[in-house]
Amino acid sequence: LIAVLQKGLKENFADVQVSVVDCPDLTKEPFNFPAKGICGKPRIADVGGVPYLIPLVQKEKVYDLNTVAKDIELPGAFILGAGAASSKVLGINAEFIPIVQTKSEKKPAVNGSYIAQINPADKGCLLEKYSSKYTDCEFGLLANLYASEGQPGKVIEVKANGRTGELNFVTCLRQTLEKHYGEKPVGMGGTFIIQKGKAKIHIMPPEFSSCPLNTDEDVNNWLKFFEMKAPLICQPVIVSRDPGFDLRVEHTHCFSHHGEGGHYHQDTSPDSVQYLGYFQPAELLFRIDRPQETHPVGRD
Repeated sequence: LIAVLQKGLKENFADVQVSVVDCPDLTKEPFNFPAKGICGKPRIADVGGVPYLIPLVQKEKVYDLNTVAKDIELPGAFILGAGAASSKVLGINAEFIPIVQTKSEKKPAVNGSYIAQINPADKGCLLEKYSSKYTDCEFGLLANLYASEGQPGKVIEVKANGRTGELNFVTCLRQTLEKHYGEKPVGMGGTFIIQKGKAKIHIMPPEFSSCPLNTDEDVNNWLKFFEMKAPLICQPVIVSRDPGFDLRVEHTHCFSHHGEGGHYHQDTSPDSVQYLGYFQPAELLFRIDRPQETHPVGRD
């Protein structure tokens, strides 16, 4: 994987270094995660899907991360990723940035998640720690999740500075894997920091669309886009290609300690951008509550 990623990223970034390192202690700054690492029985779960959000929302689609951990045969799993908040809990629509050590027989869940919503006061970003208001581990509609035992161990460290190509960091990683491994799906998850620069981020509006969103253009007109500044801590879930499970092949949400966060699209400062990431290839893929009726809209 190291040689493959090094070669692929070099086509899109000026300065690239991919290596195997010991996972840094993720309980420390800037992560402050409830688990030390991303190692141990790594797996990916794709839960629900965009068709539960658009063209029209299906609000009854609500899930629980503790249940997901059992469904993926890893109770007590440490889960990172990207999803939608439960409107049943919040009363509105919002971006969910899951960071949860799920409950086990010995310990209750530790929820370090964030929610990013449109601030009703100034229409800007309102980023809040989930546990500051809520005690559950619910989410709604859809999520792409990377789960592990949360252990220290060896991980793939990726440093990429100065974007020279058109692809965003996550898409470049995914397309590199797809190009090399072809028909064989390869999944990865973990965390990366946009250390310098700015990024294009979206946040869904608090109100679900009352008229059907039938095209990507409809969706983009509905979403609220922002330019947010580094440092941003991001949580990517990547599958090189969909082996026929109606997957969202890449999905990344981010948070910060300066009040900004949401769904990552692309850095907007290619010359100055700096990425530092820690990844682990997944061993298993789980598809949970796959939509019966599907479409390709809104997967960006």
